[in-house]
Amino acid sequence: MLTEPFLTATNILTKIESNGHRAYFVGGCVRDYLLNRPIGDVDIATSAKPEIIQQLFNKVIPVGIEHGTVVVRYKKESYEVTTFRIDGSYSDNRRPDEVEFVNEIDADLARRDFTINALAMSKGGHIIDLFEGRRDLKEKIIRTVGNGYERFAEDPLRIIRALRFTSQLGFSLAPDTKVHMKEAAHLVNTLAVERLTNEFSKLFAGNDIRKAVNYMKEIQVDSFLPVFRSFPNLIKKLPSNIHSLMSFSEVIAYMHIVEPSISIVHWVKEWKCSNKIKKDALHLVDSYYLYKEFGVNSMLVYQLKKPYLAPFLRIVTLADPTVSLSMEKLLTINEKLPIHSKVDLSINGQEIIDLFPFMRRGPWIRQIMDNLEKEIVLGNLRNNNKEIKEWIRWNPPETN
Repeated sequence: MLTEPFLTATNILTKIESNGHRAYFVGGCVRDYLLNRPIGDVDIATSAKPEIIQQLFNKVIPVGIEHGTVVVRYKKESYEVTTFRIDGSYSDNRRPDEVEFVNEIDADLARRDFTINALAMSKGGHIIDLFEGRRDLKEKIIRTVGNGYERFAEDPLRIIRALRFTSQLGFSLAPDTKVHMKEAAHLVNTLAVERLTNEFSKLFAGNDIRKAVNYMKEIQVDSFLPVFRSFPNLIKKLPSNIHSLMSFSEVIAYMHIVEPSISIVHWVKEWKCSNKIKKDALHLVDSYYLYKEFGVNSMLVYQLKKPYLAPFLRIVTLADPTVSLSMEKLLTINEKLPIHSKVDLSINGQEIIDLFPFMRRGPWIRQIMDNLEKEIVLGNLRNNNKEIKEWIRWNPPETN
């Protein structure tokens, strides 16, 4: 019995089929449906060529039309629809140089990376499984479709994807697939860093990250990854009890803690990360060292801010497994904070200026605000306008 989001997408299949073409759900959505996992993107494969799909639907985005792929917008959702095809050579180790559209799904499934992804499903729920993907799902095995080295040579990112699936699904690598991954590992050097970053983030966020890290060590793929290739022993420093890190900023922050000689800036540069990832990683690292020096207190939680509490906890418990710190404790401290930002202060900048009418405006105003913030968060001063003004009078700004 199909469930959402397949039920909505079924209307797309019905329309394609009613116009004389075949269409199926394919890939990861079918895999996750069979595993009773949450369904992400629903992808569709069809015998209809892209121009036919453009004629059948009102909102079609030609994202990769030269390779047979368009995005159909239907009921405020996006569905990637790709024509059955055979891929040519992969000179850029990412996309085929040319594709040949075909009428049957068999050849299309044969070009896919892993057996568990080479699955198709009709709108009635019938599964097409030409490469024993369901068997591998049952046995929890990651196995390539056809010759593994060829699959990895076509697109070396598949090596990292295989590792990501071991982490996300807890599956093991088939022996021959593991051998081919090691033989092709050097090709990871050819990949755009941005593609690596996306897969690496998902890999570290998996529930079975330990298994993936062990495979990384065994296959020695780290020798061809940014930063890792310059620090051969870095991968060995990751603990056997490593747990999930849910963002790349967490990964970078933790890696810096593991090996402080590699700066956050270097990580960000080598992995071509965004400024936000850099900012978040620096914030987490600064908070970690504050924790190491002063322990958990209201000022630490205040400076962290609520969205960073969970990432901070993951990093701390991974860096120091003996620590007895819980999310409940952090949230309790957060809830008891008298203020959560300077905006909550019961005084504003103009009121402070008015207390010292003969002083020129300058950095002293911010300094007073910073001192007030600290005193109130630490519980040394109530967030009361009258009491704050009295405190300021007794702690006037320094004059040159």
